[in-house]
Amino acid sequence: MAKLTYKIVEHDGGWAYKVGSTFSETFPTHQDALRAAEIASAEQQVAGTTDGIQYEDSEGKWHDELADGRDRPQTEVSD
Repeated sequence: MAKLTYKIVEHDGGWAYKVGSTFSETFPTHQDALRAAEIASAEQQVAGTTDGIQYEDSEGKWHDELADGRDRPQTEVSD
């Protein structure tokens, strides 16, 4: 199972959370960014529905798969 860490960082004149190399929007305070990260982290763990998906790989080949809506990553917030 994948694990995602939401890290609180200074960003663009304010505060944001970062997951991997992706930043959230900028928040005016550290506390605002922390609260947003806690909400996003919790929502990331909510199961969805199992559904069929299609995607194209880097070689241009299309694939059909069944995506298990219960397959959610573990998350944590790092302050």
